[in-house]
Amino acid sequence: MWFFARDPVRDFPFELIPEPPEGGLPGPWALHRGRKKATGSPVSIFVYDVKPGAEEQTQVAKAAFKRFKTLRHPNILAYIDGLETEKCLHVVTEAVTPLGIYLKARVEAGGLKELEISWGLHQIVKALSFLVNDCSLIHNNVCMAAVFVDRAGEWKLGGLDYMYSAQGNGGGPPRKGIPELEQYDPPELADSSGRVVREKWSADMWRLGCLIWEVFNGPLPRAAALRNPGKIPKTLVPHYCELVGANPKVRPNPARFLQNCRAPGGFMSNRFVETNLFLEEIQIKEPAEKQKFFQELSKSLDAFPEDFCRHKVLPQLLTAFEFGNAGAVVLTPLFKVGKFLSAEEYQQKIIPVVVKMFSSTDRAMRIRLLQQMEQFIQYLDEPTVNTQIFPHVVHGFLDTNPAIREQTVKSMLLLAPKLNEANLNVELMKHFARLQAKDEQGPIRCNTTVCLGKIGSYLSASTRHRVLTSAFSRATRDPFAPSRVAGVLGFAATHNLYSMNDCAQKILPVLCGLTVDPEKSVRDQAFKAIRSFLSKLESVSEDPTQLEEVEKDVHAASSPGMGGAAASWAGWAVTGVSSLTSKLIRSHPTTAPTETNIPQRPTPEGVPAPAPTPVPATPTTSGHWETQEEDKDTAEDSSTADRWDDEDWGSLEQEAESVLAQQDDWSTGGQVSRASQVSNSDHKSSKSPESDWSSWEAEGSWEQGWQEPSSQEPPPDGTRLASEYNWGGPESSDKGDPFATLSARPSTQPRPDSWGEDNWEGLETDSRQVKAELARKKREERRREMEAKRAERKVAKGPMKLGARKLD
Repeated sequence: MWFFARDPVRDFPFELIPEPPEGGLPGPWALHRGRKKATGSPVSIFVYDVKPGAEEQTQVAKAAFKRFKTLRHPNILAYIDGLETEKCLHVVTEAVTPLGIYLKARVEAGGLKELEISWGLHQIVKALSFLVNDCSLIHNNVCMAAVFVDRAGEWKLGGLDYMYSAQGNGGGPPRKGIPELEQYDPPELADSSGRVVREKWSADMWRLGCLIWEVFNGPLPRAAALRNPGKIPKTLVPHYCELVGANPKVRPNPARFLQNCRAPGGFMSNRFVETNLFLEEIQIKEPAEKQKFFQELSKSLDAFPEDFCRHKVLPQLLTAFEFGNAGAVVLTPLFKVGKFLSAEEYQQKIIPVVVKMFSSTDRAMRIRLLQQMEQFIQYLDEPTVNTQIFPHVVHGFLDTNPAIREQTVKSMLLLAPKLNEANLNVELMKHFARLQAKDEQGPIRCNTTVCLGKIGSYLSASTRHRVLTSAFSRATRDPFAPSRVAGVLGFAATHNLYSMNDCAQKILPVLCGLTVDPEKSVRDQAFKAIRSFLSKLESVSEDPTQLEEVEKDVHAASSPGMGGAAASWAGWAVTGVSSLTSKLIRSHPTTAPTETNIPQRPTPEGVPAPAPTPVPATPTTSGHWETQEEDKDTAEDSSTADRWDDEDWGSLEQEAESVLAQQDDWSTGGQVSRASQVSNSDHKSSKSPESDWSSWEAEGSWEQGWQEPSSQEPPPDGTRLASEYNWGGPESSDKGDPFATLSARPSTQPRPDSWGEDNWEGLETDSRQVKAELARKKREERRREMEAKRAERKVAKGPMKLGARKLD
């Protein structure tokens, strides 16, 4: 019968990385880097090779091996596995680095902050308190070589080789026999008379003082150097002096030392230590305490070490969201910590949580995800966006909260490059058409136009041809002045996507109508856009060979590169719903397409070239809309970024009540009355841009707000039309108007909830005049009813008596 001996080292589930040992630790152990064979996760392996004639060191190593397996504490080096054979001892622990090597690396990288040192010393003292007060054990080896640092920057107490019982059960302290370790022994150990009165913790607290000196000043040359504190912080010096005092009786207990340093103004009284202590007890904290902690955590993360944020804060944030129902409060610190991760780590740790958050019905969660999308959008792949994120985001278009609707619109700037054909050209355009036509909030209609202009280059050629002209034309008839400006600038930003026929027959007629707009900002932008398009048409007229070059983008496939100008065109975006919703849309303004980007008409010889018409880099906007709102939003963004649910949404309707009585009707007044309305509202509506459009909501019929002004009053009797005159030809009384056939437009009825040309142009048919007339009649009837009711109340009450108080 054969017996085959198995090598226990080869069967050990951990292996050493073929590198030299880390540092030259004094003592029997050599520290190696290692990994787990099954998963490859890093570990540290302490190795002791049994040598003949070193029985005393072997017994010390075996005692340390036993202590590692039996002692469990968060601040003591964590034991994972071990191997004991006749030839060697292996102790596997969490991956750590000796404190001396760690401090040297940090000094080379820029130095170690006092915050980190305060928490590291807090952990070592807490471990000593556990050993002395709870286990009645004396560590007997507290020094730089016995402290290790894990990947999160946590300090761990190791070096358990020379530990002994404080009760004297196992005999006295073992002999070290290593000069590097014996220099940390307190002076009273040299007195063999036994007359010195001391506490059981006295020796370890002296060694703790030596450790503090070495952390701040470097290796300890001799015991006499302890008299000079050197670089030890002033707040720590009084407590340090107690540790290295000659009288061992006055050295404080580790627990009292912690209490003294944690006093107000003490060395360990800081935000970093408080954060760590809270994280250690987070599982037993109340939900309200957790909410407050995560809300305040973001402010402190910038001052915390990067390793601490990645390896200690991040797991707690993920756990709090997964199991603690922390909600939206974890988002801000989560994305802040995410900046420290590599792309691979971000995909593994953050993205699964983000995808799960998008399916939440919590409004606070949804709006904060939309606001901070720019921080994680680059890590999302297209299949994830189209199948797991976009279906949840589009629900925001139908939300009753205006802030969520507006933020959903703005988030499309980031999502559009990753959307597929169906989601971008069909589903998204359907929602944009509804928002631009029916949303009661003027700023949301405006930003829908803005967003459409910015993502126009991503649309397919057929969708661009069907949508852009109709959408921007509709925006130019919006009663909200910034929406009309957005429509004009939308044409300008996407000028390369229109054919010459569309420019001449569809776009210029719309822009010409805006040259008499009551708002000067609209007129200014209209004139600039008209000059740009006319220059483009003139250049092609002079040199028809340029037509192909000018129209090269019209039928081109969607491409992110085509939208270079439109992608950065956001300086004119409006935010009137809430100041916090202006984050994603606002960027540095750029110029509208100018003549420098358009082929110029050749100048005939002998004629001086005309000076090009300058186009300002930023569009001119009305003072009551952009100047005050932009300044207000910029000032309030930082203070309200995390308090969206504290906004008073009811004030949106209340702010316009003072202007409502003075608002003239867009559907009935001529240019004179509309101009007077603007001049009055410049003073009344400077408080809020909603004052320009809130009257439409108050009147109860939003469909009326999209109509053009009704036709002028009938001319006086006897007035003849221009077509009725004889302009030099033979007299003919039965000749009709020769322009009638040109001005007649077929009447089309839009299909509700349909998608296509009709859905964008349905509001542009001749039925608008009929609706406007009906609306005017309804308002007139309503006015008569109100006057009749007032008269009835006066008659019913009769004449008022002298001195009576009028209550109504």
